[in-house]
Amino acid sequence: MPKLKTSKAIAKRFKVSSSGKFLRHKASKSHLLQKKSSKQRRHLSSTCSVDLKDIKNIAMKLPYL
Repeated sequence: MPKLKTSKAIAKRFKVSSSGKFLRHKASKSHLLQKKSSKQRRHLSSTCSVDLKDIKNIAMKLPYL
């Protein structure tokens, strides 16, 4: 049985929390920030958990996490 390959693109974008959930960064934080309020920019910096519908696909691409 060959080794399963980890998708490096997905490994850079997602992390696993201590409880086993997948964490991701929020979008819309790369440019056009001057029109966004400080509160919005602060909340976009935080991480959030991945939706339940997407967990199966991410877990398949990250076999060793």
